[in-house]
Amino acid sequence: MHAAKFEETVDTIVQKDSRYHREAYIFVREALGHTVEMVGKKPNDKPPHVSGQQLLKGIRTYALEQFGPMAQTVFNDWGSQASEDFGEIVSNMVERNLLAKTTEDSREDFRSGYDFFEAFRRPCLPPKEVTAPEPEPKQV
Repeated sequence: MHAAKFEETVDTIVQKDSRYHREAYIFVREALGHTVEMVGKKPNDKPPHVSGQQLLKGIRTYALEQFGPMAQTVFNDWGSQASEDFGEIVSNMVERNLLAKTTEDSREDFRSGYDFFEAFRRPCLPPKEVTAPEPEPKQV
């Protein structure tokens, strides 16, 4: 789909369902491309089917590459605070024929995918420091 048509359709989705910023839809589309590359192509060069769990993994890795420690903040700003929100975004895109799904795909695939803190913040935190020895008490 051409970029202009895609963005027009996303604008229509956002007008109808304003829970998520338009950038969230654009990001999910880009993350899907990233996920397809991660999964690999089938011999007939058709993109492989990507499950909800695979897409969540792709969203996580792509977000960390793109936004680093700001990933969770960016998603929160876009209205996404849980993995289920990505399922809602994908479902909205499927309803507008921006994405396709199989009979096995559902919003449930995105439930309990990951905790945002664990997925997006913890990988960016410094490793736990070795416990320093207790300071010696001051002598009076």
